[in-house]
Amino acid sequence: MAENGQPPIPVVDLSNYFSSAPEQRQRVSKDLADVCCRVGFVYLVGHGLSPELQRQAFSWSKKLFDLSHEDKMKAPHPPGPTVHRGYSHPGLEKVSQEVGSDDEQGSRAKALRQVQDYKESYEVGSEDFADQPNVWLPEDVLPGFRAFMTDFYWEFNKTARLVLEAVAEGLSLTEDDTKTLLRVHTGLNNQLRLLHYPPVSAEAVENQTTNISPDSSFTMLLQDDCGGLQVEKPDEEGSFIPVHPIPGAIVLNIGDLLQRWSNDILKSTLHRVTLPPLQDRFTGADRLTRARYSIPYFVAPDPSAVIECLEACANEARPVRYGPVRQRDYGAMRAGMHYEGKVEGDEGKGGVAVKG
Repeated sequence: MAENGQPPIPVVDLSNYFSSAPEQRQRVSKDLADVCCRVGFVYLVGHGLSPELQRQAFSWSKKLFDLSHEDKMKAPHPPGPTVHRGYSHPGLEKVSQEVGSDDEQGSRAKALRQVQDYKESYEVGSEDFADQPNVWLPEDVLPGFRAFMTDFYWEFNKTARLVLEAVAEGLSLTEDDTKTLLRVHTGLNNQLRLLHYPPVSAEAVENQTTNISPDSSFTMLLQDDCGGLQVEKPDEEGSFIPVHPIPGAIVLNIGDLLQRWSNDILKSTLHRVTLPPLQDRFTGADRLTRARYSIPYFVAPDPSAVIECLEACANEARPVRYGPVRQRDYGAMRAGMHYEGKVEGDEGKGGVAVKG
């Protein structure tokens, strides 16, 4: 915690945004946009995703990862970097903020994959997205899992739409720009990810961290009480502070695409997962970490959406910093860093820098 007893990451209560009073809605939207511009990370409370629904989501996640490896592999993540669905065993995926030219991507990806990855994950998307078909466990392996996660995906999207609308209002975007953002964020291309970090020796992971900058518009994260998430200080590059779990809160972080849309007004902040911060999280002579669970929800525009500077975010003093890029192309370039395999049609493509 910070010296004044408050979390180092700001907290924004969205409950008044549901109010019919314009001044209350405006105050909340301004507060949210201000934090997203200064820090890029914020705790959301009063967001409408009930504690009971969150509890059920974590319960289903634990049931999933408690299955045998054989059962989990009945819904395997497809090979290569194109489709992100189903179960990924530890080591299959590496997550990094790195992008660049084709040669740079290749060398960085190779180096990245030398870092041991201990987590396992399961990814769910819209049932209507033919480009990313879901990979489900057979119903008899985990009855009820598919139905719950399908509903939970769209419940999370309701909060995502609320957040996007509030940020747009707080930035004083034009009505046309706000409509554009909402129109291209239908929920079709979002991703719900269940994450499990099994107990491992602290020595094995305490010096292995990978900085993350998501290639989505923004991410909403549910944490268990274990901790371990850190975010880079806004005013001190390379220095990270903990994002302590707050029961029931959603951790919101701005992604690269909203940073591009806003011409660097909104801040996509690097973050990473490290050892749990409290010593009581370790057991035994090998200092085994406690199992950690988290549920990020990545909010992304539809694949055909073009990410280009919004009208209110550029002027003579702040010229446009990024050229237009289609979400499908940007996502494919970033995905190639995470998984082994070649992205179809990536021959000869140059990279796109995420930091201006």
